[in-house]
Amino acid sequence: MHPQATDPSTAQVGALLAACNLPLAESRAILAHALGVARERLIAHPGDRVAPSAIDSFVASVKRRQGGEPLGYLLGEKEFYGRAFVVSRAVLIPRPETELLVQRALACTANDEAAVLELGTGSGCVAITLALERPNWQLTATDVSAVALEVAQINADRWQTTHVALRAGSWFNAVPHDARFDLIVSNPPYVAEDDPHLHALRFEPSVALASDGDGMSALQTIIESALAHLVPNGHLALEHGYQQGRAVRNLFGARQWHEVHTVRDLAGLERITTARLGCV
Repeated sequence: MHPQATDPSTAQVGALLAACNLPLAESRAILAHALGVARERLIAHPGDRVAPSAIDSFVASVKRRQGGEPLGYLLGEKEFYGRAFVVSRAVLIPRPETELLVQRALACTANDEAAVLELGTGSGCVAITLALERPNWQLTATDVSAVALEVAQINADRWQTTHVALRAGSWFNAVPHDARFDLIVSNPPYVAEDDPHLHALRFEPSVALASDGDGMSALQTIIESALAHLVPNGHLALEHGYQQGRAVRNLFGARQWHEVHTVRDLAGLERITTARLGCV
């Protein structure tokens, strides 16, 4: 049954949710967003009537979700590391596996006042989370997309992270050539240009997903360029594709990197690789 089949004059929360061909958790989230109420209210009051204007908004969002658009874009936010971040189609939807990147970055350095750079910040969820977890760290977060940086600024303001500086530019071009950091972290585009999975990701910005050729181009650029932007014994932490662990380790192995280590996610897939720059 489609929610449009419900009589607007008698539409109730329970009837609308029952008529929706989506998982209940998703349909409830969409309806709560349309009504501007907490999801718990819908559970507690399934007999509440729904205004026609809210029904129209609900139906439109349901259609978009059934067409494959991520729920985060429909709601305008996505939870990451226990916090809600604003998202739009200018940025990637934060993934649970990227929380592992944050965990590994936090473990890379015991320096309480570290200078940290995030490349390709998107929504800002990684840099802002690091700033909130380590209030004395000084964060610089970059992105080539001005629209993405606008979203990141909204999130920085939301979480009052005044020690996150946002910079526009491609990779290290966004920071001074003599800038040095204790830690560099990135979740760069790493999907191959001809990867069939890109169709399922069609609503998200392709520039943040796909990298030239086999998907290794951005990873290689960052690994090679980071040498000039880390302090001695500084660390680089990268998220990559689950089949790219060996290739990433090989890139690290070709230069003066030490303690190259790949971490698996909860599904047992190689997802994050970290390395330490040796003393020069």
